Amino acid sequence: MTSGPSQTTKTTQAAEQEDTLPHDPYLWLEEIEGEDALAWVEAQNARTLARFADPAYEDMVGAIRSALDSEDRIPGVSKLGDFYYNFWRDREHPKGLWRRTTWESYTTQSPEWEILLDLDALAAAEGTEWVFHGARVRRTDRRRALVFLSPDGGDAHTVREFDLEARAFVADLAAGTAGAGEKAFVLPTAKAQASWVDDDTLLVATDWGPGTLTDSTYPASARLLRRGQDLSEAQEIRTVPAESLAIFSGTDRTPGFERAVVTEALDFFNSRTWIRDLPLDGGDPAAGWTLIDVPTDVSVDVDRDLLLFRPRTDWRGTGPDGAPFTVPAGALAVAPCAQFLHGAEASGAGTAEQTGENRSGARPRIVFAPEAVAQPAASLQGWSFTRNHLVLAFLRDVRSELRTLDRGALLTEGADSVPGELPGGAVPGVDPLLTVGMGAVDPDDEDCGDDVWMTVSGFLTPTTLMRGTLGAAAADGEPPAVVKTAPHLFDAGGLAVTQHFATSADGTRVPYFQVGPASAEDPTAGLDSGTPESPASAEGPEAAPVMLDGYGGFELSRLPGYAPTVGLGWLEQGGTYVLANIRGGGEYGPGWHAAALRENRHRAYEDFVAVARDLVARGVTTRERIACSGGSNGGLLVGNMLTQFPEDFGAVSCGVPLLDMRRYTRLSAGASWAAEYGDPDDPEQWESIRTFSPYHLVEPTAAYPPVLFWTATSDDRVGPVQARKMAAKMQDAGIGGVWFYEDREGGHSAASDNEQAARTRALSYRFLMEQLTGADGQVG
Repeated sequence: MTSGPSQTTKTTQAAEQEDTLPHDPYLWLEEIEGEDALAWVEAQNARTLARFADPAYEDMVGAIRSALDSEDRIPGVSKLGDFYYNFWRDREHPKGLWRRTTWESYTTQSPEWEILLDLDALAAAEGTEWVFHGARVRRTDRRRALVFLSPDGGDAHTVREFDLEARAFVADLAAGTAGAGEKAFVLPTAKAQASWVDDDTLLVATDWGPGTLTDSTYPASARLLRRGQDLSEAQEIRTVPAESLAIFSGTDRTPGFERAVVTEALDFFNSRTWIRDLPLDGGDPAAGWTLIDVPTDVSVDVDRDLLLFRPRTDWRGTGPDGAPFTVPAGALAVAPCAQFLHGAEASGAGTAEQTGENRSGARPRIVFAPEAVAQPAASLQGWSFTRNHLVLAFLRDVRSELRTLDRGALLTEGADSVPGELPGGAVPGVDPLLTVGMGAVDPDDEDCGDDVWMTVSGFLTPTTLMRGTLGAAAADGEPPAVVKTAPHLFDAGGLAVTQHFATSADGTRVPYFQVGPASAEDPTAGLDSGTPESPASAEGPEAAPVMLDGYGGFELSRLPGYAPTVGLGWLEQGGTYVLANIRGGGEYGPGWHAAALRENRHRAYEDFVAVARDLVARGVTTRERIACSGGSNGGLLVGNMLTQFPEDFGAVSCGVPLLDMRRYTRLSAGASWAAEYGDPDDPEQWESIRTFSPYHLVEPTAAYPPVLFWTATSDDRVGPVQARKMAAKMQDAGIGGVWFYEDREGGHSAASDNEQAARTRALSYRFLMEQLTGADGQVG
């Protein structure tokens, strides 16, 4: 599930609200840390491990763990000042090291790293299994940082001030050390955000006490916290009502354009953004904020003197000359900041509502507009500013394309772009079956402000990291230079990657990638395959065991990428891996997502099963040898495959899932997803939601494929209880082949370190392969 803005454990909810819902005999499993619930979990874990944790499983765990711990992996870095920062895990440091180096050292085969924080040593010293959630370095002197640490891998974390020169937390500085005795910033565990305003002031959104969280368990209040103050003394800047998703706050330290930013997230797809120039000292910090006056479903990005806009639905407005304009959904538009910063003050008066109308009287210039069709071939996926350029990332039928534009020309070129036409110059050397990304190295550094990172990765292609300079005459027409290349971590010999299209129930073309033996491909591989007139036979033991993966939610695009867990746990075992790009995702822009929202959720599920059936029709495999796997919203997806299309699958792996769609808004952060699925407390909406609520679709007399539900106690996003209840309900109904495993730590990813990640993934692959192929669990 897409993360958002702590778990407030809702152990009393069941008792408080039971009278408003139909009787549920498994409410006791919603007591996350309840004694009876944990005893049930322990018994289920023991049963599952006794069945599947055999020598083959342990071998797979070892292989995956070795790959995840490989010393030859590329250490991803972010530049700040003269240093390149990295967080690294390996076998000797399972919890990880936060460290930094110089560019000269980084480009060598064995960089020399300065260790800033050893998480394993910290966990041992403090008796807490800390998980690193990142850090924010103070830009004024780059001496201090805010370090975010989760006690169990969940979304909630504590925030502690750290001294980079002393390499110690400020609260622990020894006497005589610079800064010793200074009151340190320390925020208690919550789903908090914190940013530096100045050396002694933070902009914070957190759990301030009763009444300061939204129904989604995220912060509802952003406040200014000065050094030495208790939380109760912080000055409130803005707040949102409990029914909103969250409030987000941050600071932009771009030289000459220093600002504070507060975003009111009304729901997952609608928000209002307010900005104010720094500093925030003197007078009332809640005054002087200006609204960026656009419709609430327009995504906003601020870069120095420019605003970028990407609407989710058509944005209609009137320009300064009185002429109407429309910025289409999925387009990218640009305007000077001043044109849209004359909206209401922080009182909230005159804010733009969710009408799609623009009241500012300004007209942005459209840089890119998709074709005006339901499934435009090209869709904008993201962007990044360097000092003098704008990099745009596109997908064309789920294949990567990059374009670069001159920043100075964004407002001077005049006419809007032609729908479907990609702007700017193409980045050379992009393989269409690989995922290519590009982002700025450090746009604030005058010496390398136009430098970019470029990463290339594919299902069978390890990541390559490159660096280049946009606009450099010597680099014209040439791709950036290679900095590092990751090693091959599994045997890809004889394998090929192809792309195909299935036809969904309503005629929509649904793309999917297939990774498997090259010899098994049909003559139309890589094209719109449809169904060959004479598909190869897939009957008998030669049928490929297929793992079909997907997500289909929150406008997230699923793209090719190098995953040694899949390579070692599935492809090397003789399996074929398939990734379906179904509606609900973002592969074709916001329209592709909106097509499967709420009452239209069934379209995502019809797309997914259409891919499964296309694999059979093309002769790749048989229904009995197709497994489906998904996590979070993908867990809801495969939960619906289990209950609505059981005859199409031979096994199901359902991870950290939503399953009880009647109560999901009352569990963990579930209220934050009502914009995606609908509100089950609304009787009319519940009538459609119940049609994709797997917990309510289980029929005791129906035949289901074997299923493994897996989750984590510390998951404070979806929570473990929906998987618990689903497994218990099916088992108590006498349905066979129902398995359950719950790790204590790891949060929503169920992986707080590489060992846990290896064990969780190996359990899923081992289970699926055994169900599809027999006790041996390996093909060939």
